[in-house]
Amino acid sequence: MSAATAVPATVGAPAARVPEKTSRRPWWATVVGILLLAVLLFPLYWMLNVSLQPAGSAVETPVLPFHLSFDGYRTAIDQQSRHLLTSLVVSLGSVVVSLVVATPAAYAMSQFRLRGVGVLLFAILISQMIPGIVIANALYSAYNDLGLLNSVPGLILADASAGIPFGILLMRAYMGSIPPSLVEAARVDGAGQIRAFFSIVLPISRNALITSSLFTFLFTWGDFLFALTLTTSDDVRPITLGIYQYIGTHVSDWSSVMATAVIASLPAVVLLVFAQRFIAAGVTGGSVK
Repeated sequence: MSAATAVPATVGAPAARVPEKTSRRPWWATVVGILLLAVLLFPLYWMLNVSLQPAGSAVETPVLPFHLSFDGYRTAIDQQSRHLLTSLVVSLGSVVVSLVVATPAAYAMSQFRLRGVGVLLFAILISQMIPGIVIANALYSAYNDLGLLNSVPGLILADASAGIPFGILLMRAYMGSIPPSLVEAARVDGAGQIRAFFSIVLPISRNALITSSLFTFLFTWGDFLFALTLTTSDDVRPITLGIYQYIGTHVSDWSSVMATAVIASLPAVVLLVFAQRFIAAGVTGGSVK
């Protein structure tokens, strides 16, 4: 072998890449983020702190709860349990009604070639911009004629009317990303439109269904305007209105008031913790086809 042919194999090979230095976040940015988080979470901490104090004024509450007392929670459960049950029934009922109406409507708008879908979607968007007080006043007149004031079905219909437009917009975007070949394959195997909807579309749209259900539940659970307008007696009163009237009669006992607020916040916190991955998938599911 000649010297000309004895060329090292490394000649002409690309040089080894020097790893780039990863940029680190400056320490002051972390400190600022922690301070902002502490400021945002301080009202929640103060609510929990006051709820664990003996009965008395909130001004006298120490910064750190050294002497804990659960008397406020006992009082809150004894006096507000009926309102909590009403909110739970109304919230679950609103979720069922909104899903029954919004899910097939979203499927029809996303999979079928229907005339006027764009106009209908625009009308749905416009309905989301109407102030709630306007809708509440209109519902009061209609409910008074129909005898739905001070009734659980009336509150369910009112709260579901706010969850249905959001559910249609969300699930239509998600169902629009479902490949039509899946539904066509089910139709070839002999399934009708309804069977394909229940067997194919609904299982695939689980994330969007959970997201829509969660937003409807949280809106209904925290609704105050419809509860204040459409209920005039204590027989049917959600927890939001119960807290509002509870403050007026228990100003000197903020422990019970804050305990009621803590109990009322637990369902929303638990749902958000367990369903956060479904929310992220449901909201972004229809963004990319």
